[in-house]
Amino acid sequence: MAPIHSYATSRGFGAFLVVWFIGLALLCAPSAQADNPRYAGIVVDIESDVVLYADNAREPRYPASLTKMMTLYLLFEALEDNTLTLDDTFPVSSYAASQPASKLWVQPGDRISVEKAILALIVTSANDVAVVVAEGLAGSEESFAVQMTDKAWALGMKDTVFSNASGLPDDAQVTTARDMLMLALHLIEDFPQYYDYFSRTRYTYNGTMHTGHNRLLSSYAGVDGLKTGYIRASGFNVATSAVRGDRRIAGVVMGGFTSRSRDAHMADLLNRSFARAAMMNQGDWVAQTDLFGGPGLSSPDNADTSGETLVAASDTGAQDDPIRALIAQSERDGELSSSVLSDVWAVQVGAFSNREGAQQLATQAVDYLSTELSEARSAVMPAQGEQRIFRARVIGLQESQARQSCQQLMQRGMDCLVVRGEGG
Repeated sequence: MAPIHSYATSRGFGAFLVVWFIGLALLCAPSAQADNPRYAGIVVDIESDVVLYADNAREPRYPASLTKMMTLYLLFEALEDNTLTLDDTFPVSSYAASQPASKLWVQPGDRISVEKAILALIVTSANDVAVVVAEGLAGSEESFAVQMTDKAWALGMKDTVFSNASGLPDDAQVTTARDMLMLALHLIEDFPQYYDYFSRTRYTYNGTMHTGHNRLLSSYAGVDGLKTGYIRASGFNVATSAVRGDRRIAGVVMGGFTSRSRDAHMADLLNRSFARAAMMNQGDWVAQTDLFGGPGLSSPDNADTSGETLVAASDTGAQDDPIRALIAQSERDGELSSSVLSDVWAVQVGAFSNREGAQQLATQAVDYLSTELSEARSAVMPAQGEQRIFRARVIGLQESQARQSCQQLMQRGMDCLVVRGEGG
């Protein structure tokens, strides 16, 4: 598993830098909100601290079995505090055994080990085992739900209230996609020693093999967790984390019509998010301050102000960005100097390790736009860092042209970012 950047210890969520790409048209069209009122989604690049996508991310939703991520969080805390071991066992009450499926079908008087309980919660989303854990840790599910809510608020999940340990239907149990993503990130960061459980697809209990239904673990290369969920009121939910190289991206999708369409949508969001994140180098961008009123993970108290400004193509706000962009000094060997980009906008369509690839894509983008924008021209801008990167851009644009051009390029299947020069 790729190294996981530690929010909880090295940065804290208060330093989380949020760059909003608002509107589902940035990653897929048309907007899911128009067709599905239960839909919500959010995707974050953990390595660069950037929210790559969000739609309805702070709208109230039912968590369904994503609830069990908090049940697991509190169970992992008890293990970390040495009040429990993986070999300890919990007793099964009649109330726990009476829970509806999905379940492990434990019987009153049985005992289940902590480790088997973890696997039952993650792999088969067992509602009976969720109550077993709740009663084992807090005496009753009601008391445990209070602890769950208290912990949620302590983690910054201010829009979440838990009333049971499983996610079974309860009108009082609400959350948001943003809060569920924050919980997923805390599980990854706070308990790396237990995170591998989320990649498990089967386990044996009392001689019987039990298999899971998180198909993304096998169908999408790099996915190594976390959890699915469904009740009729919520639709199909999923929290997912995936790795490519040294980059980890995590996301939450809520309200899918079917598990298949939910998984396909998450796979599409991951594909586009990995592509979009690859365009950017850490420290090369900052967020518009007026975007932080949206459903970001935190306020920009410690936002980096050393880079260019990336702007969502669908963001139509006309406010001036108070953060002045700083354009990296370019070399003179056939490339444009930063002064050429002053007072203009550009569309970045890719970032490459070689000049030829960048130039080819930039030229292709200009060809797509040439009938509408005769003044548009391609440029390759180098970025110095640990590894030299060449950015493919369309330059010579005004703000409205850049936004419109990015939308047109996305309609042709080309990912892009709108960037503003120093004097823009």
